[in-house]
Amino acid sequence: MRAYTWTDKALTRHAGRFVWLSLDMEKAKNAPARKQIGITAFPTLYVVDPSDGHVAIRWLGGASIAQLERLFDDGELAVKGGAKGPALEALIAADRAYGAEKFPEACTQYVRAISLAPADWPAYGRTVESLMFAYGEADSNEATCRMADQVWPRVQGTMSAANVASSALSAAVGLPDTMPQRKAWLDRYESRCRDVLSDPSLPLVGDDRSGIYFSLEDARDAAHDSTGLRAVREEHVAMLEREAANAKSAEQRAVYDSHRLSLYIALGTPEKAIPMLEQSRKDFPDDYNPPQRLATVYKSMSRWPEALAASDEALARAYGPRQFLVLNTRADIQLGMGDKDAAAKTLNDGLAKAQAMPDGQRSDATIKSFQRRIDKLTAGTN
Repeated sequence: MRAYTWTDKALTRHAGRFVWLSLDMEKAKNAPARKQIGITAFPTLYVVDPSDGHVAIRWLGGASIAQLERLFDDGELAVKGGAKGPALEALIAADRAYGAEKFPEACTQYVRAISLAPADWPAYGRTVESLMFAYGEADSNEATCRMADQVWPRVQGTMSAANVASSALSAAVGLPDTMPQRKAWLDRYESRCRDVLSDPSLPLVGDDRSGIYFSLEDARDAAHDSTGLRAVREEHVAMLEREAANAKSAEQRAVYDSHRLSLYIALGTPEKAIPMLEQSRKDFPDDYNPPQRLATVYKSMSRWPEALAASDEALARAYGPRQFLVLNTRADIQLGMGDKDAAAKTLNDGLAKAQAMPDGQRSDATIKSFQRRIDKLTAGTN
């Protein structure tokens, strides 16, 4: 969003409407805000009520200009009050519950808002998408698919169709094989994801399209269709290469680095990532991501000295929780080089750093992950 949406001049008319704040949640000084607001994924957008600091609206992931402006309107209404009608009242209650991480309550209120929504309700699409996010937080895969069936006639052909189709497909993938309706949902929402991708009227940016492709890949994987999975990955990476080639700035081009890297590795061609990552390393000399990704590439190619050198560079630039990705990759490289003692030291350093993280950044899952790796290494397994 920083590379595409936030640079759009259409947003200038909203400049004085809010007090704008962007926080780097990897920095220790922002850990209290992360804990207070309950930030669990990135990017996440919030509208915060200044009267008491509660989250009036939470939006997970990216957003188009139209979606942002809908969030602005709904956020202002949620903070200032004046809601008119039961659907809006239910939406405001749902947003507040979602902001407070009360996900089952949020789902109930979003469903209520949808059931009460008039035919031409401007907030319908945003409400549906917020419900999809809330169902995801509540691990409600079956409910996601059923709601997607219900709302599809109204969201089809709109920007909301992208989130609805991909959310429903991902939810269907997550259902047990024994559920009778699973295959029908998989087929239906694979088709609808394809419809969204082929609709020229939808102003989807490359990042939006990439998310849909990942859902399609998960569906092919769930179907044990290795040929179809490879075909979707090849189509996906070709789309990303076109988007990167057409980018208007280095920042826009680099948006696609991580997705292209994962696809190149999955397709068995990791060397294709090296030129783009070398360019990003030049364009963003203070960013840990390019050398960390180069370390991953060289690791996948068993080019251990180059991998370790890239890891050295990444570690010097990383801070906060992002250090843990670097340290885990570094331990893998050291094990690949046959240096078990160095890997053990790296993992123990990671464990100590994880335990020392301040509230808001300290993660029990990260601590346990490092401890498991150390225990396995001590036991003689990797």
